Amino acid sequence: MWSLPPHKRARDYMWFAGELATCHRVNFTKFYNLPERVFPECLRNVDMSDDAQVEWLCTAALDRMSFGTPGEIQRFWDAVGRDEVQRWQTSATTLVQVQIQTAEGDWTDAWACPSIEDRLTALTPPTRRLRILNPFDPVIRDRNRLSRLFGFEYRVEMFVPAAKRVWGYYVFPILEGDRFVGRIEVKADRKAGCMTVTKLWHEPGVKWSAARYAKLDAELDRIARFVGTREVVRLD
Repeated sequence: MWSLPPHKRARDYMWFAGELATCHRVNFTKFYNLPERVFPECLRNVDMSDDAQVEWLCTAALDRMSFGTPGEIQRFWDAVGRDEVQRWQTSATTLVQVQIQTAEGDWTDAWACPSIEDRLTALTPPTRRLRILNPFDPVIRDRNRLSRLFGFEYRVEMFVPAAKRVWGYYVFPILEGDRFVGRIEVKADRKAGCMTVTKLWHEPGVKWSAARYAKLDAELDRIARFVGTREVVRLD
């Protein structure tokens, strides 16, 4: 049941080859069309060499991350090979070599964008507000990078059989400032007008005080309004 049937494999191949284009979605249904009906001619006629594509993909990835290892740069788009990243890294003249401290206190070599010092100077302290993050939020999209920098182990388990899940079907990380303090599973029933908290997990070593619970309540109220529900119900 987890494998794609032949017609969907053919569709995906045509999409990756540029012979099909995604034009819109209706709920969870994705619609495709011919590229000439989706993209303007000026974009369809662009002819970029392989080297130019690798240059753009690597530079754009590093610009969005600010810093990263070759593996993280490669995984950002997952559209270039590790050897292509290494060749780009060798030929690039504006990269800044840096060392990044991991959650374990170790230091690892990485590369940063040319404006890294200006970005660091412009940084402001992280908010102390508590935030519930979508499982596909940019800060957690690379699970290995997340674990290395924040010490937060997280995997999406919605495609894992229920009996093998460690946490749950759709579990949201909880971020406070620059620290992950827990994870939560909530379900919204828009017809009933309520959002239900089915489970809350505390991260090891994080003490949940009354103040932290109050921050969580404020965040749940905000999300409830965002998804169009009137109240929050706790099962625990």
